[in-house]
Amino acid sequence: MSKILIRGAKVLGGEPQDVLIDGETIAEVGTGLSAEGAEVVEAAGKVLLPGLVDLHTHLREPGREDSETVLTGTRAAASGGFTAVFAMANTFPVADTAGVVEQVWRLGREHGYCDVQPIGAVTVGLEGKKLAELGAMHESAAGVTVFSDDGKCVDDAVIMRRALEYVKAFGGVVAQHAQEPRLTEGAQMNEGVVSAELGLGGWPAVAEESIIARDVLLAEHVGSRVHICHLSTAGSVEIVRWAKSRGIQVTAEVTPHHLLLTDELVRTYNPVYKVNPPLRTERDVHALREALADGTIDIVATDHAPHPHEDKDCEWAAAAMGMVGLETALSVVQETMVDTGLLDWAGVADRMSVKPAQIGQATGHGRPVSAGEPANLTLVDTEYRGQVDPAGFASRSRNTPYQGRELPGRVTHTWLRGKATLVDGKLS
Repeated sequence: MSKILIRGAKVLGGEPQDVLIDGETIAEVGTGLSAEGAEVVEAAGKVLLPGLVDLHTHLREPGREDSETVLTGTRAAASGGFTAVFAMANTFPVADTAGVVEQVWRLGREHGYCDVQPIGAVTVGLEGKKLAELGAMHESAAGVTVFSDDGKCVDDAVIMRRALEYVKAFGGVVAQHAQEPRLTEGAQMNEGVVSAELGLGGWPAVAEESIIARDVLLAEHVGSRVHICHLSTAGSVEIVRWAKSRGIQVTAEVTPHHLLLTDELVRTYNPVYKVNPPLRTERDVHALREALADGTIDIVATDHAPHPHEDKDCEWAAAAMGMVGLETALSVVQETMVDTGLLDWAGVADRMSVKPAQIGQATGHGRPVSAGEPANLTLVDTEYRGQVDPAGFASRSRNTPYQGRELPGRVTHTWLRGKATLVDGKLS
């Protein structure tokens, strides 16, 4: 592989530096660097970050290739600055065996736009009744370490306890979709003033908070690791903060859309705003931002949930839940966290690369931008502002809540182990 000289980039938002990539590795970081025959990328004014890592992506393959494939999803990831994504298990068939997780892992390796680490199902068929082949999935070529029934909650306390006990043996983690099913039957949006005015079935905050409270106590009892998917309420923040103060091994994620959007948007009845967990209140949004800033919430994860046009272009009650997010995540985080002064770019690198890589044990990702480290990098034009146009997305689906909205920042380059996957905003 040829040498690449990134000239004048603000590494983690700091002072301008040059970064020399030689093959798959960062060879040197400093000022005034030169390298004979190197391809030069002029990066003055741009911010250089370690490649982003998404702990929560739906790639839909196998089974729902009309929504997304591993190829289109990883192209979308590269466009958004990601060098590794964790693919959720709610595919058809469900990723509950070694064979299915290896299929997804191999597809990621073949396409080469970013590393794909499959997440294994906790229970067979996501049915919540019997533990899936957790050990076999961990010992497979895919080396699964994260397990989740995302899309559904592991609501049986005994099953959840057994899963936590099982993954403890090999240092794995159970990622919980916290939703008490009986409390959310028929739910269409956040339960509150807006749902009452619109006459739509409500999804109460306590349905999330009660499961998180139970599961952090189970994790403490077992001495295992639990991760909370798409945390969305101010009350959930307080429970996780309390659990961490007790030394419980809990981590949590927030999605970009829960950092920016509120349930007031549901008044439009546009199904693009229908998501699970639902958009919450302005109070919740600000609590989530503050928790991400102070470290109570560990990471940002996209919950990229592509759907074909027909699943969203329908009446609200019939519409599928979910939003695409890989290609807009960094821009939303810049708007909500960086431009507001809550995080600097080093903090963004921590929440979107370093910590998700640590939680998911993604070797070679989330590493420092320094000599000898893998050249997994993303370059961002932070001064850019532009309207979101889903027609230009690499994703197969277009269900973004940001269409026509002006957002800051644009990823111009992404490198996966020294290979450019995105150049000047175009996939290579």
